Amino acid sequence: MSIEAALKTLEADIGQEVGTSRWITVDQPMIDRFADVTHDTQWIHTDPERAAASELGSTIAHGFLTLSLASRFAYDCFPLMPGQSMGINYGFNRIRFLSPVRPGARLRGRFTLTAVRKRTATELLRETKLSVEIEGQDTPALVAEWLGLAVFA
Repeated sequence: MSIEAALKTLEADIGQEVGTSRWITVDQPMIDRFADVTHDTQWIHTDPERAAASELGSTIAHGFLTLSLASRFAYDCFPLMPGQSMGINYGFNRIRFLSPVRPGARLRGRFTLTAVRKRTATELLRETKLSVEIEGQDTPALVAEWLGLAVFA
């Protein structure tokens, strides 16, 4: 598929939900590993006993842990298009953390294509609305406007 054909295909999907990922469980060991890697060991994430006595009632996942799962969610929803050699995370326009993620919560990503344009002769810039849902809750963990490049050979 040429980049022009891919652009036409994607333009037809603007405003449409383009994918929902599989569920991922966020447990305390995952939260603890994230804390170790990022050196963010604040007690609200890593001390279940102290966190249980707080107004939140339990530890919660780091917002950046929840955001970091976006890449995994995208693998479920954005397979390479014919002729595409790779996808690249280009950044975010907006990120909001709306609801805490507690240990044992199951999360998934829901993507809606909001814009696409040809950036270079080999790159399409795709903007998607990402909502990270928490199973059984109405308010998502986060919402974001995510930019990604689809790179063509």
